[in-house]
Amino acid sequence: MEKAYAEIICEIGEDINRVGLKDTPKRAAKAFKFLNNGYAKNLDEVINGALFPSDNEEMVMVQNIELYSLCEHHLLPFIGKCHVAYLPSGKVLGLSKVARIVDMYARRLQIQENMTKQIADTIMQVTGAKGVGVVVEAKHLCMMMRGVEKQNAIMKTSVLLGTIREDARTRAEFLALIK
Repeated sequence: MEKAYAEIICEIGEDINRVGLKDTPKRAAKAFKFLNNGYAKNLDEVINGALFPSDNEEMVMVQNIELYSLCEHHLLPFIGKCHVAYLPSGKVLGLSKVARIVDMYARRLQIQENMTKQIADTIMQVTGAKGVGVVVEAKHLCMMMRGVEKQNAIMKTSVLLGTIREDARTRAEFLALIK
């Protein structure tokens, strides 16, 4: 990966031996691996047994989980926040595990639409919830730094599953809570 970064830097007309760039390929490779560390994670390790019996049937929400991802089309960051809610059905997930699931998918080359669905499907699968709602709001540097260069555009995606999708009252409760 270091060699590839060195070639890329040379291709834009830079001198790879310049003092400021001397260790850049190594640093860039290390950063790229870190930014995509979601590939090295698996769901069992992320959950780590933190699924607990509960007779709570009311909505559980974790809001404003910050996320950082790389757009799979341009390898540029998108940065935002994720809101996750679920209706428990006999068990609840450890609080930090919701954020870890978000990170596991965000730290992969990604498009926001797919990431939102992956998070929702995983929460549903792990918890056996009656319903799941996920909303992601993000700014995309591929739209801000290049192309149309729009600085204030925010992309919002949502995936609603089970009761949160099917029951208008439950869906309204979820949407009211994230505002």
